[in-house]
Amino acid sequence: MNASEFAKGVAAATGMSEAEAKKAIAAVFDQIVDAASKGEKVSISGVGKFAVMDRPERQGRNPGTGEAITIAASKGVSFTAAKGLKNKL
Repeated sequence: MNASEFAKGVAAATGMSEAEAKKAIAAVFDQIVDAASKGEKVSISGVGKFAVMDRPERQGRNPGTGEAITIAASKGVSFTAAKGLKNKL
């Protein structure tokens, strides 16, 4: 499913126009991104939790040369599905 199909589904389920649905979806994801950039968790009942995770510095290999390299520490966003979502899968 792409963003346009997602917006069509939201529009059909809520009775709003497709343009309004796209704005609403964008606003939801903007809020998730803003919270994640501040290091906050976002919990959506029945769907799951978004949380910032720290990846420590680690050793790896250059796939082209096989040379050992150090991969820098970084941050990422993890998603943990809620029980309701897991049960539907």
